[in-house]
Amino acid sequence: MYEIWLVLNIVYEIALSIWPTLLVLLLIWLVLLVVARKRLNSCAIRPAMMLAAVVAVVLFFATPALTKSSFSEMGYWVDWANLLGVAAGFGVAAGVFFLPIAALVCPRCKAKA
Repeated sequence: MYEIWLVLNIVYEIALSIWPTLLVLLLIWLVLLVVARKRLNSCAIRPAMMLAAVVAVVLFFATPALTKSSFSEMGYWVDWANLLGVAAGFGVAAGVFFLPIAALVCPRCKAKA
């Protein structure tokens, strides 16, 4: 249980250190949602989900190298849970951020609007 609490504290501290960047990204995403609100439909979901999957898979394999670690050093279940959580979290964030962009770019979404 201690390890999980430690991970949550580390994530919280990282978020505190980059909150201005997170705020700017949130504002950009909200503007994109307002601009694309009439075009948001099911045809934009597939490209966003594909991008989310690609980002998650790439980050799953890249994160150990980016943190100056390796898969061989991951001997504890919390390490694997963190890796999966980081990859999935960034994948979901990329997909959610890309959803309004996909709705704006997709010609089928434009035709359905």
